Amino acid sequence: MDNKKVDNYWESELTSKEKSEKAKGGKHKLRSKKKSSQNEIKSLIQGLSDENGLVRRSHAEALAQVGTEALPELIKALLNSKNVIQRRAAAKTLKLVEDPKALPHLIKALTNDSDYVVQFSAAGAIAIFGEAAVNHLIIFLENQENTEMQYGLAAWCLEFIGAKAPNAIKKAAKSKNNNVKSAAISALEEHIRQSEDQEAIQLVESAIHDTAENVQIEAIKLVGKLYRIESLIPILILKLKNKSPDIRKASVFSLMQLNINEAINPLKDLLKIEQDKNVRTIIKLAIKKINN
Repeated sequence: MDNKKVDNYWESELTSKEKSEKAKGGKHKLRSKKKSSQNEIKSLIQGLSDENGLVRRSHAEALAQVGTEALPELIKALLNSKNVIQRRAAAKTLKLVEDPKALPHLIKALTNDSDYVVQFSAAGAIAIFGEAAVNHLIIFLENQENTEMQYGLAAWCLEFIGAKAPNAIKKAAKSKNNNVKSAAISALEEHIRQSEDQEAIQLVESAIHDTAENVQIEAIKLVGKLYRIESLIPILILKLKNKSPDIRKASVFSLMQLNINEAINPLKDLLKIEQDKNVRTIIKLAIKKINN
């Protein structure tokens, strides 16, 4: 990973004082070599627990240069360290090392670590591995014991991967597991935008009619993010009559995003009978926006 990417990745780790020091040219000297001993690697790993962000950053940069050789100690720090700062930094550094052998260990950290920042950092590292990460994420999403936030992080990973692994994402969109399917449908956005893949569009259309509400909602949201897919607009209008307020709200929002003139009268009709305050609010906004 080039130095610019390293700089951007670690910027959030720095305090205002440390950012000022960086701007003045202060930077800790890297201690990595082309071939590093285990003692040197362990010393660099220890630096990931330093309270100074610049120190952690320089040690991470050095470990990235060491590469795969540093993997065992980084994984040990990620999964076993009692120091939460070190676990966070280890997850970030595994992203810089870019070795897919870290994937199952990053998934374990996302699943088991009690610290939300470690979970976020693990997810950020998982996402860079593209297609290699998809099966790991599917297994993760199938686990019913994960929290809603963890599901959200895994879904974000799939969305980040998106067009880099379209076939794997399309396969996941056919899953019998609703969490996997809904996350995969959302992750098809960039691929459809780039290719107008008819198979992918058909998967979205099928998902709009899925029996699972969360799958329907993700498909409806996706249609609203894409350029007008004419065949799906009448379906969005029909969804305004759905018994679920969340599905109605998602449909109204997507019609508003797409600026669908044909939806004005159905929206006005819905407003006359809608009981849900949140849905009523978004209907009014939609009518106003489309009319303008």
